[in-house]
This record gives sequence, structure tokens and C-alpha cells, in this order.
Amino acid sequence: MWFFDALAAGFQHPTDPGRLQLFRIVFGAVLTLRFALSIGQGGWNRLTPGSLSLHLAEQRFGTTKARLLAAWYRPALIIRSAAALCLTAGLAPRVSLLLVLAGAAMELLYLKSPNAIRYTLLTGSCLLVAGDLGHGLTIDHSPTTANTWAQCLLVLVTTDIYWNSAWQKLCSPQFRTGLYLAQWVHTYTQVRAQLPYPRQFAVPGVVRRHLGNLTNRDIYVWRLVAIAVISAEIALPPALLIPQTMPYAVIAGIAMHTAFTCLKPRQLITFSGLTLGTYFAFATTPV
Repeated sequence: MWFFDALAAGFQHPTDPGRLQLFRIVFGAVLTLRFALSIGQGGWNRLTPGSLSLHLAEQRFGTTKARLLAAWYRPALIIRSAAALCLTAGLAPRVSLLLVLAGAAMELLYLKSPNAIRYTLLTGSCLLVAGDLGHGLTIDHSPTTANTWAQCLLVLVTTDIYWNSAWQKLCSPQFRTGLYLAQWVHTYTQVRAQLPYPRQFAVPGVVRRHLGNLTNRDIYVWRLVAIAVISAEIALPPALLIPQTMPYAVIAGIAMHTAFTCLKPRQLITFSGLTLGTYFAFATTPV
């Protein structure tokens, strides 16, 4: 298996650089979408004079630093969006990547739950240590050691994310028994008409109708779903590394992340998009 061969060879085992170049395109596209969406639903008016966000920033950083943040906020939105688009297109990829990571890190200063940003910085750092990010949309498949370390690092990051998530779910009786998912869908079914942003969730109608209550049958079905999710998160990393099982693992991963994204499209689009993009790093054969 190439991953263990690379570890044994001190990351001097040749791999397909196109794998990281494809992830660079996915990374740029996902961040372009994220940055574009962040401008909508009031994002452009964040940190404006008299806003609650500026008031909270002043309490956290002080008046001078908060006003400096506010002054740079809108220019940063534009710069990072343009940089993400350039990264996708392969135009000055390393400079574009640095600007994208800086723009993403800025969100740590005002977002309440910046887990997606931490994951963005983590996977982006894997790209940063790659030796060959490519140029334009051309993908190079000539074996080289330029991206071996970065590719192994990306595999380790994804494996840790999946296994840590599975462990957290195993340690949660509410999730493990299916009660969390049953309560979540039931609550959404009851209040979705009153939500300020209707497209913030996308639970299919058939799920709401047949599994949107808190009956014993519903909870039992959601328990089976919870067990399937935990099992998938444990099994996916090794299955993605094995050539014979990789196609099935990719299909299972896409299905799982599609379901996740239906629960919280805006919040999980970054996590799901980047995680699915890391699947390119699990193989070394040309795409």
C-alpha cells in the first residue's frame, strides 16, 4: 500500500502529484463558494457602525482594534474571494493560497463556532507544504516525491477527523441511541416555517413525514442510522486506501456527506466539500 511505503521510505516514495493538484482545485472552489455565501444574509454588513457584531468585537479586542478590523473587513472579503478563484484556476497558486488562508483565519475573530475555519486552515496547510501545486487547470501525473509528504499529511488529517468524530459519537449516548437525530428532525419539522432563512436546512419531505416524530419506531430507525454513520466514519479511511474497496468507499462517503449537508447546508458545505476533496489524496494512480 503506497501510504505505508511512503512512511517506510521517509516520504521519498514517488506519488502522483496530480492528486494534490486536484485537491487544490476542490479547495479553491469550496472556499470560493464559502466566501461568496459569507457576503450574503447580512455578511456584507457585519461590523458596520452600530451593529451588534462591532459591539461584541469592541468588548473582545478593545475599541481601536475592533475599528481596525471593521475597516479591513470588506476589502478582505473581496481580496480573499478573488484569491480563492485564482487558486481554483491555478493562477499564482501559492500566493493565492496564502491570501485564502489569511482571509479564512480572519473569521476566527468574529465567528461563534469556527470549526469549519479550523478545518480549512488545517487542510490548507497540507497544501501549503506541497512541492508542486500545479499551474492552471492542467494536471501533472508524472510520478515525483514533490507532494508525497503533503499527500500523506492530508490522509492523516482526514483519518483523524473521521475517527475522532466516530469516537465523539460513540461517547454520546444521545447520538448512539438515535435520540439526537430523532429530536433534531422532529424539532426542524415543527419550526421550519418560522426559520429566518428557509434554505438553511434541506431535510427531504419524505424524511420529515415518515421519520419526523418521536415514536419508538422513529427512534429505532435513527438508532440504525447513527450506528451506520459511526461504522462508516471508522471504516472509510482504510477502505479509501485499499484500491479494491476505494470506489465503494467513495460512494459511501458521498452519500454520508450529502445526508450531513441536508441537515445544515450552509454550516457543513465547507466541511463536506473539503473532506470529499481529500479523497483524491488516498490514491496515487492517475485519475
